[in-house]
Amino acid sequence: MLPPKLILSPIDFSDSSQAALEVAADFAARFGAELLLVHVMPAIEDLPESVSVFKEGQYDQRLDDAAAKRLADLAATLAPKNVKARTEMGTANDVGMELVRIAEHEHADMIIIATHGMTGWHKIAFGSVAEKVVKQASCPVLVLRANALEDAGSEKKAASSAAASD
Repeated sequence: MLPPKLILSPIDFSDSSQAALEVAADFAARFGAELLLVHVMPAIEDLPESVSVFKEGQYDQRLDDAAAKRLADLAATLAPKNVKARTEMGTANDVGMELVRIAEHEHADMIIIATHGMTGWHKIAFGSVAEKVVKQASCPVLVLRANALEDAGSEKKAASSAAASD
């Protein structure tokens, strides 16, 4: 299993998932591993009022296309860092189980995932994707807390601005 050959990085385009991608890219570069960026679209999307039932398929396709482009753009930014990356889109209402399914299908050696730091009734009502992945995945899972990622990002910005002012 270690060193990993394939690292799965779930992406929901939030700041915490972007920060986790940076960690995953660093791991991939250090170990010479391939990075698999995965985005899961809901199977049943909430339609805005402006979309009629007859145009639902077109609306879903536009969302899929936009997410696939954003994912491909993210993968392209990793090439200068000497990280080989590819993308995959999933569709499910249970994001955690879809991530586990993709990880098993692709034979991922590691998953690096961010939490959103939900607590209280939000976590009870919506569950935790990261928690489900940790419980169900057959490979090691590195969970990065959203608060820790934000703190690291703030420290990094402060250090770079201090270096720029010197």
